[in-house]
Amino acid sequence: MKYTERILALTLLAIIWQSCSQTKEKPEIPAYTIAQFMDIVQISGGAFSPDETKLLISSKATGIFNAYEIDIATGEQKPLTSSNDNAIFAQSYFPEDGRVLFTSDRGGNEITHLFVRSNEGNTIDLIKDSTAKAQFYGWSHNKKLMYYASNGRDKRYFDLYRIQLGNEQEGNVYPATLVYKNEEGYDIGSISNDDRYIALTKTITTTNNDMYLLDTQSGKVKHLSAHEGEVSFNPQYFSLDGKKLFYTTDEGSEFAYLASYNIATGEKEKVEEAPWDIMGSYISRNGTYRVTVINNDARTEIKIYDESYGGNEIKIEGLPDGDVTGVNISDSEKLMSFYVTSSKSPANLFVYNFETKEIKQLTNSMSKEINPEHLVAGEVVRFKSFDGMEIPCLLYKPKTLVEGEKSPALLWIHGGPGGQTRLNYSPIIQHLVNHGYTILAVNNRGSSGYGKSFYAADDRKHGDVDLKDCVESKKLLASLGYVDMDKVGILGGSYGGYMVMAALTFTPEEFKVGVNLFGVTNWLRTLKSIPPWWASFRNALYTELGDPNTIDSVALYNKSPLFFTQNITKPFIVFQGSNDPRVLQVESDEIVANARKNNVPVEYIIFPDEGHGFVKKENNIKTSQEMLKFLDKYLKGLPDDQAGEQVVSPVK
Repeated sequence: MKYTERILALTLLAIIWQSCSQTKEKPEIPAYTIAQFMDIVQISGGAFSPDETKLLISSKATGIFNAYEIDIATGEQKPLTSSNDNAIFAQSYFPEDGRVLFTSDRGGNEITHLFVRSNEGNTIDLIKDSTAKAQFYGWSHNKKLMYYASNGRDKRYFDLYRIQLGNEQEGNVYPATLVYKNEEGYDIGSISNDDRYIALTKTITTTNNDMYLLDTQSGKVKHLSAHEGEVSFNPQYFSLDGKKLFYTTDEGSEFAYLASYNIATGEKEKVEEAPWDIMGSYISRNGTYRVTVINNDARTEIKIYDESYGGNEIKIEGLPDGDVTGVNISDSEKLMSFYVTSSKSPANLFVYNFETKEIKQLTNSMSKEINPEHLVAGEVVRFKSFDGMEIPCLLYKPKTLVEGEKSPALLWIHGGPGGQTRLNYSPIIQHLVNHGYTILAVNNRGSSGYGKSFYAADDRKHGDVDLKDCVESKKLLASLGYVDMDKVGILGGSYGGYMVMAALTFTPEEFKVGVNLFGVTNWLRTLKSIPPWWASFRNALYTELGDPNTIDSVALYNKSPLFFTQNITKPFIVFQGSNDPRVLQVESDEIVANARKNNVPVEYIIFPDEGHGFVKKENNIKTSQEMLKFLDKYLKGLPDDQAGEQVVSPVK
């Protein structure tokens, strides 16, 4: 070989070697702690004060939700409550003064009460019956009435009450008047601006209901939705003049659309439709703007129309990347509060001025210790399941992976049945991905957001076709090329927790580990112990899942993991709240005790101050810490001294 050719060959080899070295070099991304991922200020709400200078929100700044107000001009946040045990969720300012309405339960027991914070800072519980549950239903259009629903009279059903503002008695007593006595198990919807009409719905199945109109002047209830087959109807709002009721429905369609009903003539008219479900719509106080919310392939799409200019859609320029959610237009219609969030960015609160076109960001929720470039955006992917049905998923790939390296993976299964994993920020997902786990969030058949046929596709087949979707999703993981298929686990909460335990009992060799957060394990007990305030929904659940008081009990027994724990061969961990009214602690107690007889590793974490879903920051941190330690040990196969969070590198 000539000298020049040899030099050229050596140079090429050096370039190739350098290129390979660079390809295999790990990105400089630190292993963050869950405390850092949860060191965001989780917020919700956005009600305007009467003078529109402040916004009322719920904030988790102290580790538990409390009511705060934000000065729109300065961004300064002021705490209005200081609970350190029970979560407080802000609802609204009073229409004409600084009093604040908020809700709270005790330790997650879901027996929610309504509270008023007076101008002097005192707190009054409007619900005197400690066993009664209540819900705020808004203010009348003339701002003289407050509406709320409560099951104090009959724990099965919610009656509608109203409080006449200005009639507060000495000692801050708020006398309430019964507006609608609910003896039929209806659900209360919209109230007309003149307070005459109330829209009601009656649940038949999870995909079928009826809609009614109560005329409070005559006391008559009119059926508005005569139909055949499985059709849903959901009241949204009345027109300003009270002549039309606007509602969403999937009548004659696979997806829900917005329609109107003329109260005088009975005429129905389609108002707006999309190739996805329209989840909701509302009109601003004076009718200038109409807001529509669309479930667009696991993303939230907001459309705002200017009704004063022929219903033209408004485009707001200069918004950051992400989904706009939680839109609320002030009574003057000059301001709009909203959130922007994405799978790699927690929700931040903004205000838009319709007159000046100015967008103002009021919060910056992300921890300063985390570089946003180190977070992973979810990607929508799909696969064909065992019978050809297309199943949508969200995929999160670790940024620390290099070419040729394989990662362990976890299926993420949502709650429900009928929930949907969406492209929202999840500190748990980001924590796991940051620590090297590929996450595939499976929206198995039965999930909402993909049409009513897909939603009903698992009815009476839970623990069967939905589980098969999860097993089939492993083929998608295998096709990625960077997943270690010997290290695939399954994780989920509530119904997702059921899917975890169903996988470990009915397909015991498919997944190496399971993570069960307050999951159903005994359908017979769960369906018999439904909270009394779910009475209007009980029969719908029985239709979808089975009636435990009939011959259906045999099928329910056969799909309950508790009765087949002898099949469990793989390790799992369970997280449970003692105050959970939906999945009782005894369910987790029993499946843990039974599975331990198999001599497989089973870990169990109980939170005595939580219900169905954990709201306290410290408990959520502990959950993720224990989860990671368990997964590192039993899925990654790390020794005990290397499992879990280690010393964190500085932020790059």
